[in-house]
Amino acid sequence: MSTSNPVREALPRKTRDALDGWLASLALERRLSGHTVTNYQRDVLGFLGFTAQHVGNPATFTELSNLRAADFRAWLAQRRNEDEVGPRTLARGLSAVRTFFRYLAREGLAENAQIALVRTPKQPISVPKALSVDAADKLLGNIATDDSWTQARDLAVVTLLYGAGLRINEALSLNVREWPKRGEPMRVIGKGNKARILPVIDAIHDAVDSYRDRCPHVLELGSPLFVGARGGRLNPRTLQATIARLRSALGLPDSATPHALRHSFATHLLGAGGDLRTIQELLGHASLSTTQTYAAVDTTRLMEVYDAAHPRAK
Repeated sequence: MSTSNPVREALPRKTRDALDGWLASLALERRLSGHTVTNYQRDVLGFLGFTAQHVGNPATFTELSNLRAADFRAWLAQRRNEDEVGPRTLARGLSAVRTFFRYLAREGLAENAQIALVRTPKQPISVPKALSVDAADKLLGNIATDDSWTQARDLAVVTLLYGAGLRINEALSLNVREWPKRGEPMRVIGKGNKARILPVIDAIHDAVDSYRDRCPHVLELGSPLFVGARGGRLNPRTLQATIARLRSALGLPDSATPHALRHSFATHLLGAGGDLRTIQELLGHASLSTTQTYAAVDTTRLMEVYDAAHPRAK
């Protein structure tokens, strides 16, 4: 996973070998994506380069073990002030460094408890941008305007995103053998290689069946469920382009993206009385706090309940 980098080449050999071992463990043991591993590598290399300059010595295991909490904070401050990175990037960088130190400790190479004293930078509250129910209906109602199999396919994918709350990559990674029969749940592999079980409503089955009936390619058990023009796995950009064209034609906001349908799934369930714990399980969120951001979206419903029920609202 390593690449040629001046900071990496300047590291002591043992530190460089440990870095390579850690990156390999991220890919093989934790099954993180190549993109995530690359970001983690960049963050830790930046930290190790800063450490060498900060302490005036190469980033040996001894130097890493002797770092104080103030040293870690100094690195974060430099990134914030000089590199002008935001809190999300800072938090990701700190997470990468913590993971690297856990690996060093596990391998008996270096230990440093001081990093546990460094707080993760406070994150801005980001409220998911969901479509209204009318906008979601408008989008689904205008995807398939003829009998072409590609439009039937796009409608099937969008119905799956909105009807089951899938991420676009989760939907497009499905193979034919993983598609359930009616009345059976669907098993989805999400972030961190975590599996979750989801119900599949009839509207989704109807859309997928219509697509499969029209699809000119042979969809065998090991084949991708959703395929492109040449029969290979459908590229997310194809669906994103379709949504972008519809968004413009229908006058929908820029926030009307394939991922917005996942947000809409959660928000509309919450608005209909769904509880956060159930929605957390359906979305595959590791933390309830992530799911709680959807509660901020449905303020209209909350105010209606307040106006109808609270004795001081009259």
